[in-house]
Amino acid sequence: MPPADAPRAHPVLVLLNGPPGCGKSTLATRYAADHPLTLALDIDRVRAMLGDWRRHPTEAGLAARELALVAARTHLRAGHDVVVPQLLARPDFLVRLERLAAEVGAPFVEIVLLDTREAARRRFVDRTARAETRDHVEAAAALDAAGGLDELDAMYDRLVAMLADRPAAHRVPSVEGDVDGTYAAVLAVVRDAVAEAARRDRLT
Repeated sequence: MPPADAPRAHPVLVLLNGPPGCGKSTLATRYAADHPLTLALDIDRVRAMLGDWRRHPTEAGLAARELALVAARTHLRAGHDVVVPQLLARPDFLVRLERLAAEVGAPFVEIVLLDTREAARRRFVDRTARAETRDHVEAAAALDAAGGLDELDAMYDRLVAMLADRPAAHRVPSVEGDVDGTYAAVLAVVRDAVAEAARRDRLT
């Protein structure tokens, strides 16, 4: 397993973007386990804490994002990393995360975990069939309500199209069955971003 990072001057805000089933939550949980006091901020879980959210999915989703921003700001200002595993195929909330990082002086590391469109679909279907957690059940139900696998394909296409306007985003291949390799690639991106932030500090 790759070693955890050494203590550093600045906390970091990491966005793990990507299609459902590509390992975002798994990698966020692992990063938090290897970096004490990191907040693995799963917005879907925040939403699930809101009363009767299923009957008010739009309002609950917006409220969960606002709560997540407050939590991230508080934790970054306390000097701790925050990692957000979330599919963001439109730029609005992504830009708000980026601005938050700038506000508190933390590097913003935008990582997109990608497999092929066909593999992403198959991985989601396989994950739904296993349904190992309530989160997976909820994700499948939400996607089914939104249009099923056709909507999954559309989300994938929107995500890839959005990346054309996100030159700073780091594409990391999400290799099915190779969590260690994917995690190592994520760590390398984060370390490079932190090193670049430290270099800029030395120049100022």
